[in-house]
Amino acid sequence: MRCVLTLFFRGHRKRLKSVKMSDIIEEKIKNYRTAPFDARFPNTNQTRNCFQNYLDFHRCNKALSDKGQDVAPCDWYQRVYKSLCPLSWVAKWDDQIEAGSFPGKI
Repeated sequence: MRCVLTLFFRGHRKRLKSVKMSDIIEEKIKNYRTAPFDARFPNTNQTRNCFQNYLDFHRCNKALSDKGQDVAPCDWYQRVYKSLCPLSWVAKWDDQIEAGSFPGKI
């Protein structure tokens, strides 16, 4: 997917080159520091946010790899859940996925 960037500078419109959506995603991932605010999870307790991003990462990987596409856009979800989730939870969920007993729908 391609999009065109348009900048507004002092009342002038400047059209930049066409940019791939994957380039924009890669730039966001490169500048990533910590999990951004997610309106779906406005409370202090971020447990559900952690779990949802873990699910989204694995769903994204599965969907894109089944289609034979690059899974690089899924890196965003991985970075978010790794910054929110305790390592012990992630290790437990990974073990459950391998054993086929993971409670989430991937």
